[in-house]
Amino acid sequence: MKNLIAINGSPRRNWNTAQLLQHAMQGAQDAGASAEMVNLYALNFKGCTSCFACKLKSRPHGSCAMKDDLSPVLEKVKAADAIIFGTPIYFMNLSAGMIAFIERLFFSNYIYSDEIPTVFPKKLPSAFIYTMNMTEKHFEQFGMKERLGMYELFTKRILGVTPKILRAYDTVQFKDYSRYESSIFDPEEKFAYREKHFPEDCKAAYEIGRDLILK
Repeated sequence: MKNLIAINGSPRRNWNTAQLLQHAMQGAQDAGASAEMVNLYALNFKGCTSCFACKLKSRPHGSCAMKDDLSPVLEKVKAADAIIFGTPIYFMNLSAGMIAFIERLFFSNYIYSDEIPTVFPKKLPSAFIYTMNMTEKHFEQFGMKERLGMYELFTKRILGVTPKILRAYDTVQFKDYSRYESSIFDPEEKFAYREKHFPEDCKAAYEIGRDLILK
């Protein structure tokens, strides 16, 4: 049986990012695979500390020398048949937890060699599911496609397959906007957008999970 691993890079375990990952996992399960979600913010780990142990000629490449809660997750990724990186966009970037995870996963499988761009043991189908408070217009205006594209480029280089992409725009951050200082937003517009578009995003996430297993 194939296995999909979904990495939740949001500190919120039941909100937009997690909900889309759940739909993607259901798609994988309906395609005959098992699926597991890893909540990064439940783990105690750091990003890369630049020890360069993964580059030493005296030890095997492809594994991070740091030992913490992320270590078994990195091993699970190697054993998986597909991976989904799910992350909210914070200050025009991936969440800090997701960046730290990607540093540990990608850098340990990348060596400074043009002939050997990756030592990851196989081609691993992948996807990015982004959730963001910005609109699609702002996404384009702020050059987010190019910014996030660098992560997608390295994903292809390290994992050997171009990742699938889902962008969920203009997400709802609070159930009750009146409790928070958020006067730049119109809550009615936010909820109306969610009601119309979030079901479409959920369906797209489901299709991604299914396709990663079937293709």
